[in-house]
Amino acid sequence: MKRNILKLASFIFGCAVAVSCADDNYMELDKGHDELTLSVNASEFVLDEAEHGADALALTWTTGTNFGTGNKIYYTLEIAEAGTEFAAPYVVIDNQIQTYSFNATVEELNNAVRAFFGESEETFALEARVTATVPETDELQESVVSFNVTTYKPVTSVLYIFGDGTKTGWSLDAMEEMKRVDNGIFTWTGKLFGGKGFKFAVQRDFIPTYNYASEGKLVYRATYDDPDECFYVGETGNYQVDVNLLDLTISIKTSAAETPLFESLYLIGNMTGWGFEPFTTDAIDPFLFRLGKFFDKGGEFKFATADGSWENNFKAPYANAPYTESKTVFVSGFDPDDKWNLQDSEAGKAYKICFDIRKDRERMLMAEFVPYEMIYLIGSASPADWDLGNATAMTAGADAYTFTWEGHLKEGELKFTCDRKSDWMGAWFMASEGGKAPSGEIEQMLFIDKSSDWCKNQYLEIGIGDLDYKWNITEAGTYVITLDQLKETVSIVKK
Repeated sequence: MKRNILKLASFIFGCAVAVSCADDNYMELDKGHDELTLSVNASEFVLDEAEHGADALALTWTTGTNFGTGNKIYYTLEIAEAGTEFAAPYVVIDNQIQTYSFNATVEELNNAVRAFFGESEETFALEARVTATVPETDELQESVVSFNVTTYKPVTSVLYIFGDGTKTGWSLDAMEEMKRVDNGIFTWTGKLFGGKGFKFAVQRDFIPTYNYASEGKLVYRATYDDPDECFYVGETGNYQVDVNLLDLTISIKTSAAETPLFESLYLIGNMTGWGFEPFTTDAIDPFLFRLGKFFDKGGEFKFATADGSWENNFKAPYANAPYTESKTVFVSGFDPDDKWNLQDSEAGKAYKICFDIRKDRERMLMAEFVPYEMIYLIGSASPADWDLGNATAMTAGADAYTFTWEGHLKEGELKFTCDRKSDWMGAWFMASEGGKAPSGEIEQMLFIDKSSDWCKNQYLEIGIGDLDYKWNITEAGTYVITLDQLKETVSIVKK
């Protein structure tokens, strides 16, 4: 007989077998002459995913008898399609002692029936049979009950938001995955553009999707022939979008922009003499903090969130973690106090650190920095205009990281290329926003290497491929420019 045996804690039911009696006294010779009787709590189960966690099937049975032998009684519970005489049963409990009941939630029962008896949304006529055997006897006890189960097709466990109303546009590869709250329930918070459309996909494809049906309602779009109405917001801003696929409802409401928990970050360790060396906030993402530093010696290090405070530190997930370990643990008190450890053989080099403090995604990204041999001016304000091949070279400074330039700038745009890649997808120093006027003081730059996976991995919330911020030189004249590629700072000063 072929048996599909379900082991405890299986991936389908995942439910516990309830023990209704715990009798270890097997020396009692006579267990009585109770007739084995199986009972079911209902004859009809119409399953609804909206109630997926609710109790559904409950099968219970009496002890039966051990015929006065004093031996244990072993129970087997099987479920099969009605009329098959249990020819190919689904074995739920196999030869277990002291087990007198079995329970399954709506979701567990639905998954099991669909997996073993068919995935169509229909009513299945089923039978359950419990059998009891006693060693040293040939007597077989059994009891059968019947019941019907109407299943449902579960909605998707993954949902994406996409469209030109979102920052990722209509790109299938870039569409954002929403957060799953529960079966069929998803939420997302982010920026939406006024007057531009968006909808929801169950996979990285244009079909199938969930589209606009009416105010507050969704409709499932299965084919390209179905209507393709999008959702819209009136004004650009930050929104929270909540979707319920079980009742096809949607809520879109304005949301205050997510703000970082801390406004500062400091490196503390052997290489700082246990002083607090400040990071700078990233030019475009306030959840990222940056530090470029030449590590003249190795040793332990961690990160503080306030100058001089040894509490509320970000620490390594274990002691003596290598600098390549990106996982971090936030410790509000003093213990544990695990730290990263830069080996002495790894010192004598420059490193750049990008620390992400976004909640539930805290990361420490650290990598050796090899300075570019030359930095070039490019843009309509520069002497070479937009001729990348003839971009204007700067002059190397006192160290490998500093470059200077003095000369005439026209009115127009300006940025800096580190590698003059002909496809314009290389490394750049840019302004922190488009059309920014130079402050005349030392200011933070935005460093973007469009060909670097390490750089892309830092900006998980932003696609860096299209970033192209430039300074706006509003007055022609002689300028002195000083650029530090390790600290990622620049001063553009008109003489």
